[in-house]
Amino acid sequence: MKLLFSLAFFLLIITDVLSQSTNDILNLLISNKTISQAQADSVRAEAALLQQQTDASRKSFFISATRQMQLTGYSQIRYQFLDEAGKKDGFDIRRARIDLKGSVTPVFSYRVQADLVDKPKLIDAYGEIKLADYFSVTAGQFKIPMSLENLSSSNKLEMIDRSQVVEALIARGKDVIGNQNGRDIGIQVSGTLLKLKNIPLIEYRIGVFNGSGINVADTANENKDIAGRLIFTPLKGLSFGGGIYMGRDKAIKPDVIGQSQTRDRFAAEFSYVATRFSLKGEYIKGKDGNTNRAGWYLQTGYYLIPQKIQILGKYDIYDPNTGTGNNISTNYVFGANYTFNSWSRLQAFYTIKQEEGTSVDNNYLSVQYQVGF
Repeated sequence: MKLLFSLAFFLLIITDVLSQSTNDILNLLISNKTISQAQADSVRAEAALLQQQTDASRKSFFISATRQMQLTGYSQIRYQFLDEAGKKDGFDIRRARIDLKGSVTPVFSYRVQADLVDKPKLIDAYGEIKLADYFSVTAGQFKIPMSLENLSSSNKLEMIDRSQVVEALIARGKDVIGNQNGRDIGIQVSGTLLKLKNIPLIEYRIGVFNGSGINVADTANENKDIAGRLIFTPLKGLSFGGGIYMGRDKAIKPDVIGQSQTRDRFAAEFSYVATRFSLKGEYIKGKDGNTNRAGWYLQTGYYLIPQKIQILGKYDIYDPNTGTGNNISTNYVFGANYTFNSWSRLQAFYTIKQEEGTSVDNNYLSVQYQVGF
């Protein structure tokens, strides 16, 4: 009897894999008096429990469509304690993203991502053709191939805020072209070269972009911007390299008569990530018209409990105009992350702000909870 019972359970699993009706099989076994109704109910219960355990261990689920697609998303809820006079503490929804990815063929894939906070906007919309590890073509709206922090997803950042220089020079909140979430519209080729023990020794990206930001046609000029990034990984966990951006931005007073103003960028970066310890840094300089800007940061972290509790610190400096004095801004940031699981974490960081010139008490504490699916 145990053999027959086990056979019925095995048939239930096999028929589920083959997308056949398990109930029909069980009903047939009952009608032939091979198993009893109680035994059939027990099989169904054990199969349901097994399916729940299987689903719980899965990291992704595919939605029903003509082809398999993966739908993910996350939200970041933040509370800020602000020391600056006249500013109020409070909650805000930092991000609320919906991300859809899929593959039409083994070669062609796509991604569409939107942010629903404030005014909903399209963040990513691109297709990628991967002909080999060393050669892929991406076309659409996606991240500019510049800066380690810029290319890190917002839900994977170790700190709540990006560095000052990244925000100012890589198409984000304080860039002259406005906040473009580090993205633009264009086409890019990329790939990895010279693998050693499954470690890609060289990674490259080079692209041509409008230079006008996301969700708009090019409004600056007919000339397109060029961006590129080259990274070397000689050892597991250790990488270094840099990027360059050459472009033009629409300006009221162009530095060249009849053209838009210069908007160039140069970046150097390194990263060392071990099981518990990490050390990262970037230097970025830029030129907007006749104004030269530059900044850098150094960030370190350590897991007190691997993959669970991480403490971090950052030294972050930015000069918005290297041609003048008394205007450098320096941030000292320290705090910790607590990771509940793969889709939920809590972050808390205190930022001490020091600006040359007029002294302002504008330090702040940010606490952010992130949840995703």
